[in-house]
Amino acid sequence: MASTGTTAAAVPEVTLRSGNGKPMPMVGMGTASFPVVHEAVRDAVLAAIEVGFRHFDTAFLYGTEKPLGDAVAEALRRGLLRSREELFVTSKLWCSQTHADLVLPSLRETLENLQMEYVDLYLIHWPVCLRPAGGPPKFPNRKEDAVPLDVAGVWRAMEECQRLGLARAIGVSNFTTRHLDKVLAIAAVPPAVNQVELNPAWQQRTLRAYCADRGVHVAAYSPLGGQNWDGRGNAVLDSEVLAEIARARGKTVAQVALRWIHEQGVTCIVKSYNRERLKQNLEIFDWELTDDDRLKISHIPQRKVVEASGLFSQEGEFTSVDPAELNIVEE
Repeated sequence: MASTGTTAAAVPEVTLRSGNGKPMPMVGMGTASFPVVHEAVRDAVLAAIEVGFRHFDTAFLYGTEKPLGDAVAEALRRGLLRSREELFVTSKLWCSQTHADLVLPSLRETLENLQMEYVDLYLIHWPVCLRPAGGPPKFPNRKEDAVPLDVAGVWRAMEECQRLGLARAIGVSNFTTRHLDKVLAIAAVPPAVNQVELNPAWQQRTLRAYCADRGVHVAAYSPLGGQNWDGRGNAVLDSEVLAEIARARGKTVAQVALRWIHEQGVTCIVKSYNRERLKQNLEIFDWELTDDDRLKISHIPQRKVVEASGLFSQEGEFTSVDPAELNIVEE
């Protein structure tokens, strides 16, 4: 096993095409946790900073912007960080905020929650628009609350966020090639990142090739298979193929999965609140998979877990949104 003395400098970085030059560390800590316990999130982020994480991913939906902000403020007070500039922080615009006139106010609210003057990356969370709603985001949502997404208007507002310096880079999440086509057709500043579900059991080959051709960096959420959201078990952590490779290499299954993602040139957003696993999630850069390992992983059966339809309750009917638009599967 590699040394646990991983430092932030040891984590490779990628320079985003339209990110004002701020590099993104290739592994970030995810903070999505339901229900949210403020102290647990804050303490986990502090532990992550101590073991070497410098990239943190949150969202308005998660309710973790405030504890993340508190953790960063505490890390600065303790001298664990010299300045905010050492961190790469991502947050996301929720579906009820994907209206042209709500993008900038929503980012300002996120910045207030984070106690920061800017985020390094601001993403449209889903290519879905809901009627505006005050207060915390609702989940799941009524299908009747779905309305058409003004792609051009919302993206221009995202570009304004970057122009004002409130977001160093802007991008999208859960966008398929069809959704990206619409953004790229009107964008003055193209999306720097597309964050999507991606792991050895959902490899996103088509989408990765599309993004590579267009200079859009891909980031992976659920790199370890997610939290059994579909009730079918975890296709990554339960994979015998990955377990066999892990035993042969003296690594954990999680490390094999993260190493495979890294070798695809994709950034991993991996969630753990356990200090030892946080360390292990950074110990993937001083070894490589073999060609035989990669071949075996390429044959793992593919299974998507997160569907846009999951944003909605099963009651009611779609009115202005095409259900097929919410379930596009590319592989």
